[in-house]
Amino acid sequence: MVVAEHLSKAYGKAQALNDVSFTVSKGELYGIIGPDGAGKTTLFRILTTLMLADKGTAAVAGYDTAKDYRAIRRLIGYMPGRFSLYQDLTVEENLKFFATVFGTTIQANYHLIEDIYKQIEPFKKRLAGQLSGGMKQKLALSCALIHKPEVLFLDEPTTGVDPVSRKEFWGMLLRLKQQGITILVSTPYMDEATLCDRIALIQDGRFLQVNAPQNIILNYPDTLWAVQANNMHALLEDLRDCPHIKTSFSFGASCHVTARKGMRPEDLAAYLKKKGHHDASILPVVATIEDCFMALMNKNDD
Repeated sequence: MVVAEHLSKAYGKAQALNDVSFTVSKGELYGIIGPDGAGKTTLFRILTTLMLADKGTAAVAGYDTAKDYRAIRRLIGYMPGRFSLYQDLTVEENLKFFATVFGTTIQANYHLIEDIYKQIEPFKKRLAGQLSGGMKQKLALSCALIHKPEVLFLDEPTTGVDPVSRKEFWGMLLRLKQQGITILVSTPYMDEATLCDRIALIQDGRFLQVNAPQNIILNYPDTLWAVQANNMHALLEDLRDCPHIKTSFSFGASCHVTARKGMRPEDLAAYLKKKGHHDASILPVVATIEDCFMALMNKNDD
């Protein structure tokens, strides 16, 4: 459904995309996971025909993004990262406008947006600019779906949205997937990766790894420990100073640590005790997507 081959794009001396290739199958929920500035928005702008790549080619539903942009724009839905609807129009007026642009009506495809729109329908006379963050995202998704697109592009749809609205939004995406819509979604939130069929981890315009989330986790190469102590700032510094520790990153209320071959938990406990961390706890933990991302980053730095 979506094919990209050796895409590259630069802004002056800054390389936003660097030789990116991937495919997305029909009906797949595909995640592009990476921090701000990794190249996610540039990739989406190329795929949605808003920007031309410097090198490489891309196709959506068999149409070339450079040559067949009119055809592509008729069959995709696009929700950019920044709220881009008309803030001086009401909820209902925005939805009617986008339906009219695509030559359809709200009633024709209401079944697609019903689960989403019924949550904001009580506010249909309210100006879009006066909605909360979560409500704005639901309206934007409704407008992107009203013409029944074959492929839906969502660029960081939950950034700045509260945790409850994030959970609701992803529930909506999973229901849309069941209706056969191909979905590409980008996000900086690593925890959202596990909800996708496949993900691409992106940094500095390159794909570090592409696989099903669980496969990426299963392929994590090291034993991982969660280390805690009262003075977490000093703990992190001491862990990074230890020659037998490969990596150490702050991870919520603990530090996630990988050790070099031969290093045992009791050895680390003894080292930390010498550093004054008499209360340190060391527990084995299962890697997350974020741990896998950091491992790939560390490998590239090496």
